Amino acid sequence: MKRVIYIHQYFLTPEQGGAIRSYHLAKGMVEAGIEVEMITAHNSPDYDYRVIEGIKVHYLPVRYEHEFGFLKRSFAFLKFVRESKKLIKKIPRPDLLYITSTPLTTGIIGLWAKRKFALPYIFEVRDLWPEAPIQVGVIRQAWVKKSLYRLEEKIYQHALKIVALSPGIKNHIKLKAHQTPVYLVPNFSDTNFFTPTGKSKALLDKFGLKPVFTITYTGALGRVNALQDLLGLAKSSQKMGYSCQFVIMGKGALEKELKAKSSNEGLDNVKFISFGNKQKVKEILSLSDMAYISFEHLPVLKTNSPNKFFDALAMGLPVLVNHKGWVYDLVSKNGVGLFADPAVPEKAIKSMQSFIQSPGQLQEMQKKARELAVHYFDKETAIMKTLHILDPASFKPGFKDEVYILIA
Repeated sequence: MKRVIYIHQYFLTPEQGGAIRSYHLAKGMVEAGIEVEMITAHNSPDYDYRVIEGIKVHYLPVRYEHEFGFLKRSFAFLKFVRESKKLIKKIPRPDLLYITSTPLTTGIIGLWAKRKFALPYIFEVRDLWPEAPIQVGVIRQAWVKKSLYRLEEKIYQHALKIVALSPGIKNHIKLKAHQTPVYLVPNFSDTNFFTPTGKSKALLDKFGLKPVFTITYTGALGRVNALQDLLGLAKSSQKMGYSCQFVIMGKGALEKELKAKSSNEGLDNVKFISFGNKQKVKEILSLSDMAYISFEHLPVLKTNSPNKFFDALAMGLPVLVNHKGWVYDLVSKNGVGLFADPAVPEKAIKSMQSFIQSPGQLQEMQKKARELAVHYFDKETAIMKTLHILDPASFKPGFKDEVYILIA
């Protein structure tokens, strides 16, 4: 394995913040001696090229905003496909393409490259498309659903291999991929960067936070993230007279709506902090006692593999989860958190109070969370798994689906 074209429409670096899985995997490939050309997009009007940590990054001018409606998003997805094809024709031929979704349309590039240049591709599935937007209600037309389901199956069946980010995603794909092998490589914890540090008074002052029991959400503020459930917890805590603090850090389409709801309901125990890079996430998590993981209550969203969950584990933070998917299974069966039933928020609040009254119980959960990150979700392990999938002959074998062991 000498050359890989890595395609990710939303490639980000740690300095930018957000989901940086592709940055770490591509960097790991480079460090293993593989030449990596990353094809991505940015909102600038012109093409740009940069070398980042040895990764040759091509930025295509394809504008995209979270506020875009269905049609605008679709045009952006298809424009990225078109511009990527043009670029692939110009750069040296790779050994294969490593393509990550979402969106599903990135798989069209793989189908085209295989047909036109006999190039194999590995397809990485981060979220189930089109299942997610269909269940959320973004896609309603029967003919569009049928076309996208057909495209999904075609992408899976023509891939050399498929990488799934959660057990639920893997199980879904296996029903449609036929003979294509499917591997499980969840999101991972950067256990060297995210380490438990304890609360710093200087950081508490910097962010205007109190030195009290703190539950933190870091991530997107969209409809599928169901942060109204977190506000429900904050409301119950305030009504019950408990001194918990709830921190929401991120950006998204519902940011203004969530802030307005918090203000209208007089939630003095909720603090909104603007979106930030990896360092800022680390600082906020270091001031927290628990992390909050939530999704809208739809079956497909129970398969998600959220980055914020693995950051929290690395920081040694127990997790409050509002849905019963594979993350809940991990949390429950490994003793690293609680289920926060949005229908009965008072129950979770009372459980958190027991941590305040019995610090040893919380410390034991924190220890288990950190151990889970180090032993099963370490970044280096995920990179080695990915390298083995790319080239089993060159990289040490031993790939196992450890996550199934954890939730069995």
